[in-house]
Amino acid sequence: MDIFNYIKIKEDSRVPKYKQIVDAIIDNISAGNLKMDDKIPSINLFSEEYLLSRDTVEKAYNILKERKVILSIRGKGYYITRTKLISKVNILFLINKLSSYKLRIYNSFVNSISGKAHTDLHIYHCEEDLFLNLLEKNRGAYDFYVIMPHFKTDELKHVSFTPEVIKAIDGIPKNKLIIMDNPISKIKGAFIEIYQDFENDIYNALQAGLTKISKYEKLIIAYPENSVYPYPKRILHGFRKFCIEHSIDFEVLEEIFDDIVLRKGDLFITIGESDLVNLVNQIRNQEFTLGEDIGVISYNDTPLKQLLGITCISTDFRAMGETAAHMIMDKKKGKVKNPFNFIDRNSL
Repeated sequence: MDIFNYIKIKEDSRVPKYKQIVDAIIDNISAGNLKMDDKIPSINLFSEEYLLSRDTVEKAYNILKERKVILSIRGKGYYITRTKLISKVNILFLINKLSSYKLRIYNSFVNSISGKAHTDLHIYHCEEDLFLNLLEKNRGAYDFYVIMPHFKTDELKHVSFTPEVIKAIDGIPKNKLIIMDNPISKIKGAFIEIYQDFENDIYNALQAGLTKISKYEKLIIAYPENSVYPYPKRILHGFRKFCIEHSIDFEVLEEIFDDIVLRKGDLFITIGESDLVNLVNQIRNQEFTLGEDIGVISYNDTPLKQLLGITCISTDFRAMGETAAHMIMDKKKGKVKNPFNFIDRNSL
């Protein structure tokens, strides 16, 4: 096949020539004109055919190599390496930690967009440098960038963004950007955002459970102040707002201690999974009755918590992934607040 019959470079287009080359080759793969292992012209031959500088063609070929669309073999030339995936939408999915909650969002997203896209998952562990490196390495390589922005300081405090993060995300074309989970108000433009409102979500969820909550004498939250994967401080703000508004005695702990003092009439809210396990074990060991003597509410629902009858306040992880996938497929833009619920079970 003579590839030059299919590739057209428009002199009067505002699209840079190198990008026209990249798009033309990808479009021809999608159309079936180029297939796996097909050889494409050398840089010199391509530049001569279209009267382009060698640097322009080389830049296009380097982008295609980074995206693993083509492969260069020393002494032989350039070959198409990817046809199956390139015909689909390619998505980079960046999450801050490999938790069951994040994976539920990711799995829901992948299942909803199944067959229409190829999604690459990367975890940056709340590390700013790793996030920036991943974004820079994959800049221009994907059709969409799904980002869950949660970062940590050197003191292990949660931050939603830094100036460098804002600059990097702003460099992504807004029609390719999807912000999930944690909103960033400093990012402007028409993009997709599916978010939690951490302060008001916990406040409203506790409001929904007020009738049962008010039967307890003290409300205690185990909020990890310093954690490898820190939590938004807005959760604590919403908790305090609820307690003060309803004149509820409350206390904030950094963790559930191994020898914690338990009293009948306590109601605990746990955020970390280890704190939940430790608390339930101590309630049983001290012969209190869970859900009667001492209440427990867990932040973020899981199938196991459902099985064990643990009351939860939680966003709908499945809905978050589905909403993002559908907005991409339907070419929609805008901000959507994800549902957050009070899930009443036997531990309260």
